[in-house]
Amino acid sequence: MRLHQAATAISRDHAGEVPRDLDALLALPGIGDYTARAIRTFAFGIPEPVVDTNVRRVVARAVAGQGEAGPPRMATDRDAVWSVLSPVTEELQVQGAKALMELGALVCTARKPLCEQCPVRDTCAWRAAGYPAYEGTTAPRQARFEGSDRQVRGIILRELRHSDIPVPETFLVTLWNDRLQYERALASLLEDGLAVREADGITLAS
Repeated sequence: MRLHQAATAISRDHAGEVPRDLDALLALPGIGDYTARAIRTFAFGIPEPVVDTNVRRVVARAVAGQGEAGPPRMATDRDAVWSVLSPVTEELQVQGAKALMELGALVCTARKPLCEQCPVRDTCAWRAAGYPAYEGTTAPRQARFEGSDRQVRGIILRELRHSDIPVPETFLVTLWNDRLQYERALASLLEDGLAVREADGITLAS
């Protein structure tokens, strides 16, 4: 739905061209800070501190000497990544942003980092310190999926996707054994604009 809304806005407001300006990208439906900066860097070659979980881990280890990055802090994380990229040319900044993502995804992994294969192993602060255990704060763990409202929302959405006509609520309610939880999940889908209540039942938002 967000992809369709963003495409509509690009067609209407930007003559069908994806904008390069950061604020213009952020104004598009469904586009957050990470996606906007990734588009500028990887699509247009405009250097940006593109920060994801893998990038945060690489910088935490190689630069700060920490085994983990800790809870996300948007501005601080961007500054940390930019401190790594800013000393080089713009072309290398773009390549560096890509390299950090690849390094974190394939080499400097969370559980079994391949340190002997790492191109920055000789300057890695974490390796030099003897791989100390992380003792800082940690991000809260996501609640379990089984039996959660997220699971119920997924079950309802899956049923709606497979139907070309509105699905009667008398049928939807049979998909989950907890009536109150079903009603809560359905209400959240309606509130989020992902589903619509019509006379004959519930359907996906167009």
